[in-house]
Amino acid sequence: MLSQLKPFSFDASILQHHSHIPPQFMWPEEEKPCPEPPPSLDVPPIDLGGFLSGDPEAISNATRLVDQACRKHGFFLIVNHGIDMNLIEEAHKGTNFYFGMPLEEKERALRKPGDHCGYASSFTNRFSSKLPWKETLSFRYSNEGHLSSVVEQYFWDVMGANYASFGRICQKYCEAMNTLCLNVMEILGISLRVGATYFREFFEGNDSIMRLNYYPPCRKPDLALGTGPHCDPTSLTILHQDDVGGLEVYVDEKWHSITPNPQAFVVNIGDTFMALSNGIYKGCLHRAVVNSATPRKSLAFFLCPRMDKIVRPPKQLVSEGNPRIYPDFTWPALLEFTQKHYRSDMKTLESFVNWLQQRSTKSSEHYLQVEE
Repeated sequence: MLSQLKPFSFDASILQHHSHIPPQFMWPEEEKPCPEPPPSLDVPPIDLGGFLSGDPEAISNATRLVDQACRKHGFFLIVNHGIDMNLIEEAHKGTNFYFGMPLEEKERALRKPGDHCGYASSFTNRFSSKLPWKETLSFRYSNEGHLSSVVEQYFWDVMGANYASFGRICQKYCEAMNTLCLNVMEILGISLRVGATYFREFFEGNDSIMRLNYYPPCRKPDLALGTGPHCDPTSLTILHQDDVGGLEVYVDEKWHSITPNPQAFVVNIGDTFMALSNGIYKGCLHRAVVNSATPRKSLAFFLCPRMDKIVRPPKQLVSEGNPRIYPDFTWPALLEFTQKHYRSDMKTLESFVNWLQQRSTKSSEHYLQVEE
């Protein structure tokens, strides 16, 4: 189990000017950033508007490109997405506003131990080494009707009336991301040949997570990382970067950068969808680097299933030649594992499956002892 540590504050306004960074933020030699900027990854742009138009050629192109990308590395871009650019700009402005506040103001939303929502300064209450050089604000979004204003309500309840406007912007942004995710699920369903509606219906009523990321400048960017190497445990990540580069992906045994494109969303497969596809589509190892001069921010929407949904691949994706790889599980079980027992990395899903099996064995042994 991850130990709960006595937190210390990561105050970006102070630390970003230090020439010597605390040892907790230094990464091992084998995990440090590349000394030179890595080559850009050739990420296919998917024309969502063309796909949704129903044009057979556009549908064929979109599903073919997504299939190729997801079998190889799990990353692609969505262009012609139809999301209001003014909304995206307002979300970025609000992110700047929030992270520009004094630390005590941001900590009004301080994340509680074991929780996945709230403000976190480098996760100092969870880890003692290899700390990420970043601040985050995470909150829940639900597509269930009775929770239709859960984002807006969160800002009002936790941050107060001064943040009501930003809460409304984040609510609208999450609703736009929900629509985008469900459309992407149609592409994934067709590309996996289970039909356009299969995954879309699975994620109707999703219970997802929105995260605002802020990476302050770092005087020693060769020693620190904004986010360490990991695969997302969630189903699908929809990321909008600002114009400051920093996202890197590990493909073909080396790191590549993802060039910022303000007109596009970066999409990547997470562990939960990898399990839903029976391992056919891959979650990809990625990280975020920092720089010495410019802060970087990003908006990340993590699509997650409804809490009671069983994560199980459709029958069409299971065969004698491609048997089941992962057992049935629910998203809350994986979420608990990553929040309380394991630090997400490139082996999260594999470690989670081992943890599930150990829990099952212990439960069976306890049952036998009771019966005896």
